[in-house]
Amino acid sequence: MEITWMGTAGFKIRTMDQVFLVDPYLSRNLKAVPVQPLKPPDIEKPDAVFLSHGHFDHIRDVPEIAGRTGAKVFCSDTAGNTLNGFGLDRSLIEPVTRDSWSRNFGSFQAEACFSEHVRFDKKLLFSTLLKINTRFFKLYPLVKKFPCGQVLSWRFIAEGLTLHFFGSAGSPKKELQTLARSPVDILMVPLQGHSDICNIAFDYVRILSPKVVIPHHQDDFFPPISQFVDIRPFVSRVKRECPGTRIKVMKINETWDTGSGNLF
Repeated sequence: MEITWMGTAGFKIRTMDQVFLVDPYLSRNLKAVPVQPLKPPDIEKPDAVFLSHGHFDHIRDVPEIAGRTGAKVFCSDTAGNTLNGFGLDRSLIEPVTRDSWSRNFGSFQAEACFSEHVRFDKKLLFSTLLKINTRFFKLYPLVKKFPCGQVLSWRFIAEGLTLHFFGSAGSPKKELQTLARSPVDILMVPLQGHSDICNIAFDYVRILSPKVVIPHHQDDFFPPISQFVDIRPFVSRVKRECPGTRIKVMKINETWDTGSGNLF
């Protein structure tokens, strides 16, 4: 299996003869770090697209990607309405309206789990508003046109491995404890949206006890709305307190072949 981090919360996963995308967001402004050279037309046809929620940094490029390739998109009702409003045909949108929805796609299985968005704290909101300053009225429509809707985390089973992807880190402890009843091999956890995000993300690792954790969403993808997150405290704490978990910090557009060498 090959896992490619596309920046922000976006991943491309290739398993056997199938490819699927999760939160494939490529658009950036000129001040984004790191630079994402790929554009929606560069994306090969996926077998499916899975979305965690409706914010712009998760779905903005999906109408172009799915509209061009004909890929089916699995998402919440709210995200589906947004995609349709931006021109994506309803026939390509399959709303996920219940917890534990699942489907077999051939070489992989996908299960949607109802989750929650991280709550932006006052410190982060204040610092972001200071950076935005007079650009508020220019940037506000970008946020308003992409409502969050029901948040979904996704569990994929492929090639004997269980991957669990979170697009936002607002999961209550009870949700994580329920998910932890089934072993997780690879955890993909976001580090964005809260001043204490490194400790919040650590709780995901502590409770789910994955064999490998891939941190994501730490990039400064659309300043001044976004920020670069120093994930070193998260990495250090995982190494110190969760010695059974390996950390895989990926560079943008880097591909990790899980079948090469010793995965764990």
